[in-house]
Amino acid sequence: MQGFFEIGHIAKLHGFKGEVSFFLDVSNPEEYHQLTTIFLEMDGIPTPFLIGAMKPMNNGFVVLQLEGFHTESDAKNILKKAVFLPEHMLPELDENSFYDHEIIGYEVFDRVRGKIGIVQQVIDHPSNPLLQVDMDGREILIPLNVDLDKKMNRALRVLRITCPEGLLDIYLS
Repeated sequence: MQGFFEIGHIAKLHGFKGEVSFFLDVSNPEEYHQLTTIFLEMDGIPTPFLIGAMKPMNNGFVVLQLEGFHTESDAKNILKKAVFLPEHMLPELDENSFYDHEIIGYEVFDRVRGKIGIVQQVIDHPSNPLLQVDMDGREILIPLNVDLDKKMNRALRVLRITCPEGLLDIYLS
């Protein structure tokens, strides 16, 4: 959904009065506990839903009551749906930090080897997030938890990094 970013999903029903368990798949779930509106994709259209109540739980979950949702049947219609917010609600980052979704399609350059390829996605493993890069049809995985000395150019859609020594050799041999 262009102009929106995903923050989580509706995981399951919570009780029988229209409440749902909403999983916030973000670094700091607390930053989103004061939301008044969320967006769900309904028939390909970003559709706003007003929040009646939100009760934080643990591990990124909140119990969510949307306005107009009063029964289990109401809530079943949104189960497993991804939850979005407009991109303008993203906090601004410094020039060398990025949101995972932001760098999809960026060209990646290594300071030693030059152009590596195009970012396909960021694989968000909790202990070892990975940058997945397409290098002429070959998948390259670069750990993001190491010091890559990242430099971004948003205007040119370029990410410059210093790959760990020997990493690219593994893929090219």
